[in-house]
Amino acid sequence: MNITRNTVRLLGAAFLLQAIASAGWTVLQLQLIVPEDITASMTNIANNPLQMRASIVLTMITVMAIVMLGSLLFVTLRKVNGPIALVALGLYLIEVAVLAVSRIPAYALLRVSQESVATGHPAYLQTLGNLLYESADFGDWFHMLPFAVGATLFYYLFFKSGYIPRPLAFVGLIVAPLALIGTLLGLLGFDVPIAVLIPNLPFELSMGLWLLIKGINEAAQADRAYGGLDMTPKEQPI
Repeated sequence: MNITRNTVRLLGAAFLLQAIASAGWTVLQLQLIVPEDITASMTNIANNPLQMRASIVLTMITVMAIVMLGSLLFVTLRKVNGPIALVALGLYLIEVAVLAVSRIPAYALLRVSQESVATGHPAYLQTLGNLLYESADFGDWFHMLPFAVGATLFYYLFFKSGYIPRPLAFVGLIVAPLALIGTLLGLLGFDVPIAVLIPNLPFELSMGLWLLIKGINEAAQADRAYGGLDMTPKEQPI
């Protein structure tokens, strides 16, 4: 079964939606957090409840976009290597679960922050707020782990398939493992600059725009559909 143009356009739109929503909730959340100062962070959150709620809503939009993106990537790349595409899809679904669950302590942090500000920041609420923040922050880091591995597998299949320019796919094979290394270091307690994760954003935007405007290489798709067999007519013997 050939990949339809509508499927490719939806895939491009999913890349764009996921990238924009992910960048949006990250920026909104970072604006509220003061590193190493939970009291100031809770004060910012309590004084800007709409911004905190918006970041949570954008995170859930990101979750839905990742489900759509992973499913469309699987449909597009399963003929290249079905088992690898299925593993990559499974990793994206794990990412979705982790990210969605991490919004529970994020929402609880909003309520605790409001109560803490109203009561003068008692020590027990600061302790609880710090626990909730660290739980949400761990989810923010941990969801990148299955994403980075799954993305590396999907971009490898893109590189192998020839559906998109190989230099573009090769960039994906650089930025996704870079995010994987940064995530592992972050989870181990090292200070990781955000610059390690930022390259994923322009790459995903580029992928989305390419698939929306250019689509995929039809010759490579036809070759994949026929299993690489030579389908040109042969002269019949006289």
